[in-house]
Amino acid sequence: MKRALTIAVCSTMSMSAAAAERTVNFADLFEKVDPSVVEIATIQDSIAPEGPARRARTGGLGSGFLISDDGLIMTASHVVQMAEDVAVRWANGEVSKARIISSNPNADVALLQAESVPENTVPLVLGDSDRVRVGDEVFIIGAPRNYAHSLTVGHVSARRIPNNLFGGIEPVELLQTDAAINEGNSGGPMFNTAGEVIGVVSHILSQSGGSEGLGFVVTSNLARVEMLEKKPFWSGIDGFQLKEEWARIFNLPQSAGILIEGVAAGSAAARIGLRPSSHRAEIEGQKLTVGGDVVLAIQGIPVGTENFGPKVEEAADALGDDGLLELKVLRDGQIISLTMPIGELR
Repeated sequence: MKRALTIAVCSTMSMSAAAAERTVNFADLFEKVDPSVVEIATIQDSIAPEGPARRARTGGLGSGFLISDDGLIMTASHVVQMAEDVAVRWANGEVSKARIISSNPNADVALLQAESVPENTVPLVLGDSDRVRVGDEVFIIGAPRNYAHSLTVGHVSARRIPNNLFGGIEPVELLQTDAAINEGNSGGPMFNTAGEVIGVVSHILSQSGGSEGLGFVVTSNLARVEMLEKKPFWSGIDGFQLKEEWARIFNLPQSAGILIEGVAAGSAAARIGLRPSSHRAEIEGQKLTVGGDVVLAIQGIPVGTENFGPKVEEAADALGDDGLLELKVLRDGQIISLTMPIGELR
């Protein structure tokens, strides 16, 4: 009996020791990676939410993280896509101006170039998100509701491939998490317990407007491909895909198009001459900004074509810097063409 009791006690102690070895020290992890996480502040031009149609400058907040020694910062596309001015604040309080290098609204990832990086700030490592399993413990650092450098902990709840993201053209893979995410976390990193970035915070599903345990992040592998393995491009477009009933409402001559709701100053869209919308409207419960151009085709590929995004990318990549990028656009009831050498748009 004594022997059995001794074995049981030893076994319990061994299990407790093993559990202790597996315990994650989030305090140590936070101290290691937090200096490379930044707050992002933006200024953009938009239509005033109330009153007569007029333009107004508005501010936005988000998060991001350093991925290179020379100041490359990864964030979410929706944080910076329409920004005219961008600044980042580092953990030590230093502020740097930044410019947009690349942005993919469909994947909701973007890349910034900061003018300066604090001394001894180490870039974060992009981990392999394909190795992430449902149930893995994760943590997020960001600026929820402007409370900078806040840490939340949770688990990977699922892998999701939604039909679209923010009205996007192609589906993208997301990791679902129950780690708390709120406004201001967008663009911040989600880490595994090795301190590697495995996702970029994208959005939440919520009835209250705050965290309800349904958060979604873009996988690090997708972010790596879109931002580091492809030619950089920032369209500067805020668009809404018109298809099916919407295409009929807007009297499109084809089954789909992209309504240009906004155009960021200095972006590729501004340089090629796309016209943004001018008036706010609500149609069948959908709030839109209307009166702008509707893109019907890019490089002869109609919007709504299967795999539209990849096909446009392939066609654009095949052009030399002197090759002309051509957009077919519906403007004021007339179909026109807008062209510009692709080298001037990058």
